[in-house]
Amino acid sequence: MAEKIKTAADKKVKKEKKNGFFSKIGKYFRDVKGEFKKIVWPSKSQIVNNCVVVLVMVLVLGVVVWGLDLLFGFLRDLIINL
Repeated sequence: MAEKIKTAADKKVKKEKKNGFFSKIGKYFRDVKGEFKKIVWPSKSQIVNNCVVVLVMVLVLGVVVWGLDLLFGFLRDLIINL
């Protein structure tokens, strides 16, 4: 009787090995579908707010870099003209 259990287990292992690749692919796509259901998309007002924040920060940092460029250029000219 122990042989029958072992044989049935062996058949199950062989079957799992045979379908292992395709079952893993199927599981992967089921998991992807489940993860897509968990996505929470931002509202239109959140998107607009985030875009405004990004544009303002780009503008501020651009002004800072421009100011530093003027300052370092002025300092360079002072050092060269000594």
